[in-house]
Amino acid sequence: MTNEEWESESTRYLAPRGQGRSDAWTEEAAENNRRGGQRLLSAGMVVPPPEVARALRLPEGEQVVVRRRLILLDGLPVELADSYYPARIAAGTELAEQKKVPGGAVTLLARLGHVAGRVEEAVTARMPTEAEREALQLGEQDPVILLSRLILSGDDQPMEACVMTMTASDRVLRYRLRLG
Repeated sequence: MTNEEWESESTRYLAPRGQGRSDAWTEEAAENNRRGGQRLLSAGMVVPPPEVARALRLPEGEQVVVRRRLILLDGLPVELADSYYPARIAAGTELAEQKKVPGGAVTLLARLGHVAGRVEEAVTARMPTEAEREALQLGEQDPVILLSRLILSGDDQPMEACVMTMTASDRVLRYRLRLG
C-alpha cells in the first residue's frame, strides 16, 4: 500500500456498523477499488502479555479473550491484528469463538452495551520477529510499524486493547485532531 492510494481515518473502526454492513476494513478497501479481507488465525481465552494486562487494568495472570487476525489487501498480508478483551466483557460471546463476527467486534460490543468513549493510540517501529516476517512475507531488512490502540468506554473502563503489526514499506500514519 502506498501513501498515495488512500487516507484512512481511525474513527470508522471505532463506530458500530449498521445492519448488514461488512467490517470497516473490507468497506474502506472497496471504496478505494481494492479488496480488503482478513483471516481469523485464532480466538479464545489466553493470559495476555504484561503490557496488555496493564492497559486493560487487569491483575497479572488474569485471562482475556483474544482474536488474532491476518489482514489482507488484494489477497496479500499487510497487518497482524491482535485484539484483547476483558473476560467480563467477552467471555461466552461471539468474540471468543473461532468465527467471523458480522459487522466486526465494535458492532457486537455496542449490542452488548459497550460503546467507545475514548481512544488512546501509540505508534512504534521495530524489526519483526521471525513469525511476523513469515506471516507478513517481509524481507530480512523490512521493519514493521506497531499501532497499539486502547479503547475505553464512556465511563473510562478498558474495553479492548489491540496491537496491530503492519508492514512499513510505503505506509504513512497520519493523525488529525479536532479541537473543541
